[in-house]
Amino acid sequence: MKKFLALALALCMVLAFAATASAAPKELKWGSVHTEDHLATQMMMMAIDEINANAEGIHVTGFPNSVLGGSQDLVEGVQEGIVDIITEGPAQFAAWIPKAAQVEAPYLWKDVDHMLKALNGEYKDKLNELFDTIAVKILGTFNNGTRQLTVNKEVHTLDDLKGMKIRVPQADLYVKMIESWNAAATPMALNELYLALQTGTVDGQENPLTTYEAQKFYETNAKYIILTNHIICPNMMFMNGDVWNSLSDHDKEVVSTAIANAIEWQGQQQLEAEAKLADELTEKGCTVITPDDTIKEATVPFIQPAIEDWDLLQTYAE
Repeated sequence: MKKFLALALALCMVLAFAATASAAPKELKWGSVHTEDHLATQMMMMAIDEINANAEGIHVTGFPNSVLGGSQDLVEGVQEGIVDIITEGPAQFAAWIPKAAQVEAPYLWKDVDHMLKALNGEYKDKLNELFDTIAVKILGTFNNGTRQLTVNKEVHTLDDLKGMKIRVPQADLYVKMIESWNAAATPMALNELYLALQTGTVDGQENPLTTYEAQKFYETNAKYIILTNHIICPNMMFMNGDVWNSLSDHDKEVVSTAIANAIEWQGQQQLEAEAKLADELTEKGCTVITPDDTIKEATVPFIQPAIEDWDLLQTYAE
């Protein structure tokens, strides 16, 4: 009898352990190239905290600052399930979903509200139909800022850009934009850019001023801030499609709500930061220049014919 009771007790302990193990939340990794103090990272951590506080079957850990790799590593990783969630620019998926690139087109969006209305609304659903084919889901879009040109000399007109080496993300749309400026595009991962600016491997780069400040590019030779306002820049949060489909309805709602709340917070912070950054960067030794319209006038005719949904996207501003 004692042996029987001992065996029964042992079996109960095994079953209890198995039940506990099966109930343990699934660990998810969220990767980003943004630095720890970047608004996009703060937004990511805010969303993660809300998800972890309310989800039943998942627990998310954030990995900013390219810890899980550069942009190409992340977009490939989320498709393969190596990374579960990423924060990235949609143009990074252009090799698989060509239409993803067009939402980062120069001078496409009239303002931030226009972009967010489209990309968190009806057009997001259209894009997700395409992303389904590569087992990726767009969770939400946020305003990553208005991209400005920062270089190592004064630029006032299109002619001033001729022959300059400008770093761009590893996306064809950005390369085409720089070509329209008669400059030389240099695709490069963000985590390699500081040294490239410092050593003169490139003459400049283009990014929102929040990124320029967070990456401390003002410490390099690229101290001239040229207010081209060329792209109102969407960044998106993507989840591996199989991971999304594996979530319970409850956890899907938790994730969606956390993403929406974080986007709303980040959007206000982004606008406030951009409003004061130009003055703050002047105090750090930068020179701010507003160029004439020749840069925009050269860009739009070069880019617009390549954007299939240009006219459709304009309707979302109405």
